[in-house]
Amino acid sequence: MNEVELSIFRLLRDVLRVQGLESTVRVAGGWVRDKLLGRDNHDIDIAIDDMTGIDFAEHVQACMRSQGLETRTIAKIEANPEQSKHLETATVKIFGMPIDFVNLRAEEYASDSRIPEMRFGTAGEDADRRDFTVNSLFYNVNDEAIEDLTGKGYIDLRLGVIRTPLPPRTTLLDDPLRVMRAVRFASRYAFHIVPELRVSMMDPVVRAALGNKVSRERIGSELDGMLLGQRPIGSLRMLHDFGLLATVFEPCCPLFVFPEEVERAQDAVRDAKREAS
Repeated sequence: MNEVELSIFRLLRDVLRVQGLESTVRVAGGWVRDKLLGRDNHDIDIAIDDMTGIDFAEHVQACMRSQGLETRTIAKIEANPEQSKHLETATVKIFGMPIDFVNLRAEEYASDSRIPEMRFGTAGEDADRRDFTVNSLFYNVNDEAIEDLTGKGYIDLRLGVIRTPLPPRTTLLDDPLRVMRAVRFASRYAFHIVPELRVSMMDPVVRAALGNKVSRERIGSELDGMLLGQRPIGSLRMLHDFGLLATVFEPCCPLFVFPEEVERAQDAVRDAKREAS
């Protein structure tokens, strides 16, 4: 961690002490993943176990004022499920870095929607509802320690593996956009998608859900991340091999649907099933 990050986490521990809070403060997701990979990441997302992000942000502001630090108005990002923002987020600038605060949560999905019903959850439930094990790691600010509550995140990161915390078909049907995210992460980090996840990604029901339940805007955003990354050709090749091009580009760009796509996807499914067994 750099000095700014260390200072931020010291301040958050001061918040707990000065405000008399019993909260556990955790950094969630991508920042933890990238730090363990030795990559820079300036997107620090804080998850709180016993109050909303807005409530904790107010405690942060109060502690900063008591220390004579400059404070600004708390920025509130309203929940927008269609943009994958399922909770209201509070943003506070600390030592020049914008820090997002939310509460830990558990999610339940209806069969016809990628927008979940949510409630306060435990850290374990929050880890399980995340897309992939490598994104389910926490940094516990209180204890200054990494938490791998799925039991698979750290080893999968070391092995370069994309795996879901829960059974892959369940995870993908809960939010079919995760099909696109699997391709994007595998391409960005040159990671391997485990066979059971590959089988589920090529499941016709999952592909239909991607086309029917996810907006073109969200699919386009993930596609932009692939094409603007370091391995755009690899991303397109994976979409092709998984039989996803017709879903991703239809109806805006039918020229990307190759005649041999179905046959190649069927071969890939058979190979993945053999490997999974």
